[in-house]
Amino acid sequence: MASDAMIEFTDANFQSEALDAQVPVLVDFWAEWCQPCRMLAPTIEQVATKYDGKVKVGKLDVDGNRETALKYSIQSIPTVVLIKDGEVVNKFVGLQGEDVFSNAIDAALA
Repeated sequence: MASDAMIEFTDANFQSEALDAQVPVLVDFWAEWCQPCRMLAPTIEQVATKYDGKVKVGKLDVDGNRETALKYSIQSIPTVVLIKDGEVVNKFVGLQGEDVFSNAIDAALA
């Protein structure tokens, strides 16, 4: 992960880093072999930089963290979920633009 603003989510830290967070959390479910995931990565990094300090943004590798991927019924990647107060408030499947994530985050922060 290129950005210091990004978090690496895992099965082990998902509860503390994502569900128990005091701020909204954007989680990119991805895999190394997934070309669309690689295409989405710069967008996720943009969002992480834009909302640094206001929102947690990070990635969860579905191959290494199957428990969390299964819990959230991740069937296609990339899938990005926005979590607020421990609950999924938005779910985006496939490539999305930065504006789509920003609009959802802005609504969650309001």
